[in-house]
Amino acid sequence: MNSGALVQGALAGLASGGLYAVLAVTLTLMSRLVRVVNFAQAATGMFAAFSAVWFATELGLPVWAATLVGILVGAALNGAIGWIAATWLSEATVTLRSAMTVAPLLMLISLSFIIFGNKPQPFEPILSGPAFTVAGVVVSWVTIVMVVIAVVVAAGCALLLTRTTIGTQLRALSERPTTAELIGIAAKPLSIGVWAVTGAISAVTILVIAPSQSNDAISLSMLIIPASAAALLGGFRRLDFAVAGGLLLGIISGIVAQVPAVSFVRNFIPFLFIVVLLLWSQRKEVWDVAR
Repeated sequence: MNSGALVQGALAGLASGGLYAVLAVTLTLMSRLVRVVNFAQAATGMFAAFSAVWFATELGLPVWAATLVGILVGAALNGAIGWIAATWLSEATVTLRSAMTVAPLLMLISLSFIIFGNKPQPFEPILSGPAFTVAGVVVSWVTIVMVVIAVVVAAGCALLLTRTTIGTQLRALSERPTTAELIGIAAKPLSIGVWAVTGAISAVTILVIAPSQSNDAISLSMLIIPASAAALLGGFRRLDFAVAGGLLLGIISGIVAQVPAVSFVRNFIPFLFIVVLLLWSQRKEVWDVAR
């Protein structure tokens, strides 16, 4: 196997890895701040991106305007789910709150089929073409932008949580929600805000990556699986590990795709990643029992 092909595969996988990383960061934020693993995270981004295409193709909006509308749709959809969680499930367990998000996941996939049809959408690329070449290997603008978005979102969120008043309130809300409310922190608006912001971020990333990916509703919604695998590397707590996990998954998938003998396992890599991390996280208990 040509080493150049492996490098090309790794760099190509960085685009997907950046997408996994951004979604993993949003999942980590949701887990830390509002105590939920949002299984509909990618689906809201998918529906927002499809809405942007519809506004551009059916209503004739310029691509930039349709993109902005799509981002607002993503924020509104996730915010609506967050409002439901904050209104009726504020005292529920993490498991119950997370299970609730399966319903909007299935609903958004079904609605996309009803409204937009079941065929891939004709996305207008927001970014296209090569950015530069390294040792004969082409690096695309999509790859560069996705990695930058992943790093910037993670770093920006870390700074927000540690250096701002809102960040302090959010951390208080996540660690002591009842106490936070008693001292006057607006728990419900903050919680819904977290949902809305992560929905907007998901919409942006999928709008950027969709033209170069399988862009049907199910494929885009199921991006939640590799994103969850990436977030699991940091235990749904560490933003830096979520980014690293996403990029690592993308690179491994890209390399495996270049090796014909094992390329068929490419779609199973996130599941293997999850199994290995879960087994590793339980190693102490297993060893204690063995002793």
